[in-house]
Amino acid sequence: MTEHVVSLIWDAWRTRRKGMGAIAQRQRARLADMVAHARAGSPYYGELYRHLPDRIESVEQLPVTDKKMLMERFDEWCTDRAVALEAAEALVDDPSRIGEWFLEKYTLVTTSGTTGRRGIFVIDDRTMAVVTAMMFRWIGDWLSLGDFLKIIARRGRSAMIMATGGHFASAVAAARLKKRLGRRVEVLSAHTPMTELVERLNRFQPAMIAPYASMAALLADEQEAGRLLIDPVLLVLSAEGLPQAEYGRIARVFDTKVGNSYAASECMFFSCMCREGWLHVNSDWVAFEPVDADYRPVAPGEQSHTILISNLANRVQPILRYDLGDSVFQRPDPCPCGNPLPAIRVQGRSADVVTFRTSGGDVRLPPLALTQPIEAVRGVTLFQLAHSEQERLELRLQITPTANADTVWREAEAGLRNVLAEHGLDHIVVERGGEPPEQGHGGKFREVIPLSDART
Repeated sequence: MTEHVVSLIWDAWRTRRKGMGAIAQRQRARLADMVAHARAGSPYYGELYRHLPDRIESVEQLPVTDKKMLMERFDEWCTDRAVALEAAEALVDDPSRIGEWFLEKYTLVTTSGTTGRRGIFVIDDRTMAVVTAMMFRWIGDWLSLGDFLKIIARRGRSAMIMATGGHFASAVAAARLKKRLGRRVEVLSAHTPMTELVERLNRFQPAMIAPYASMAALLADEQEAGRLLIDPVLLVLSAEGLPQAEYGRIARVFDTKVGNSYAASECMFFSCMCREGWLHVNSDWVAFEPVDADYRPVAPGEQSHTILISNLANRVQPILRYDLGDSVFQRPDPCPCGNPLPAIRVQGRSADVVTFRTSGGDVRLPPLALTQPIEAVRGVTLFQLAHSEQERLELRLQITPTANADTVWREAEAGLRNVLAEHGLDHIVVERGGEPPEQGHGGKFREVIPLSDART
């Protein structure tokens, strides 16, 4: 571990102990530094910020950016003038080069394009060091000395289950770890048949597993059924949310600790989950703003339309006041876990709003309105709601083996119909999906698939 990473870990631990005043101070200083750096090194930001004050004290002084806007100006966006889109695309279009360094010093990752456009993100060493520091800060909250000793006794064997075949952040990380640690890391594709996954995990016996959250729910079904026989010290989930009760079920089935994180290629260290089930935003390194559809601030305790983030670590490709597209709920009171960092729950993508056309005009329902009644049904481990036709919704369920499938279906259907009726949508047909939830290209499950995406 480099001296730089150790100093970041120490700073992260010390800053959080000092409370929100110290965290806010760190954020303001890092924001001012990042904006000055972006202005000086990025022609795009130099142009965008030309009318702003010399020193920026608040993110609200900055204009909003998004993926489409930045990708269209890729070469001018990056502060390293040697970075060019043509060369970046040549690397990420070649699956054989996953994990390869870009320009011998940067990491390249892509988004899976669920919002309609692929993003290519250039990540510098400073960002990767912050990712490591935030991971250590989080692990320190979760693991005891006994847990560390168990991991060491198993030589740190880790299994990673994620999308493969693309330059996704998890796949790049897995390729790098595999190269460094060899047989102590088992990389498995999220698209592998479950019978094969079970066989390989039983043979490998990992001390730690890092799957998508939805995959962890499926593995818990296999463990509960007696086909999967592993005893991990820690499950580190990522990429998606689950019904809140599922985290407890997974921990109980594996008799282990289960943590989750919410992050994005744009900000890979965004947040980590506490023991109370809340995601704490690492706001000493990222400024985040829950906002409505017009980018006006949304108060804690209210659901946002989207969030704006400012990554305060990445200096080669500054991401400032960027519309991430996810709807969040920020806790209005202190989290019982004692962590002073802001606590949120992610409610789904704003792009996943479902629109129904009626004689009285369009009725738009956010993902949260549709998913809450399904999450409340006991026995549902995973679900997906597809707007398959204008007046039809298909509900796909993954149900725990110990539950009665027909009973679970009736309860989920009744809850969904009640929501639709409340919005004058009694005519919408709710259809029971014949197949389990489907994975997207990136190996992830989307809880809600709008009509435009369901038809593609």
